[in-house]
Amino acid sequence: MTQINIGSTVPDFEVSSTGNKTVKLADYRGKYVILYFYPKDNTPGCTQEGQDFRDNIAKFDALNAVILGVSRDTVRSHEGFKCKQEFPFDLLSDSNETLCQLFDVIKMKNMYGKQVRGIERSTFLVGPEGLLVREWRKVKVKSHCEEILQALSKITDN
Repeated sequence: MTQINIGSTVPDFEVSSTGNKTVKLADYRGKYVILYFYPKDNTPGCTQEGQDFRDNIAKFDALNAVILGVSRDTVRSHEGFKCKQEFPFDLLSDSNETLCQLFDVIKMKNMYGKQVRGIERSTFLVGPEGLLVREWRKVKVKSHCEEILQALSKITDN
């Protein structure tokens, strides 16, 4: 797959998800899709980010938006994380990095003085027709959820 840019069509994908499902982007046509990529289940920043989306789910629902979290963790790991945090949205397992490559979120990062490949926290907003509308890269968790809500409100005029 090639990387996508704002304004271009996001290729349909099929990924294993929590709830013993296979998620396809095409299943969400007619809705805004918020794909948020995060490094790892059950880590402080990733937990806070998911909780922020969880706590604002009614606002996203009112804006015709669905939330999908994406990391390289297994579906089994995702199931535990989702259950523990009571996330009302699905988490997608991208263990083969197909989505990570499509959205160009795998980066070299410093961790404890060593260079490691990992997901750079990023969020993508896909419009109802499947076009990439917005992207946020190098996301800082604090106030990120609010930024997305504000951008979505402007786009939908709500």
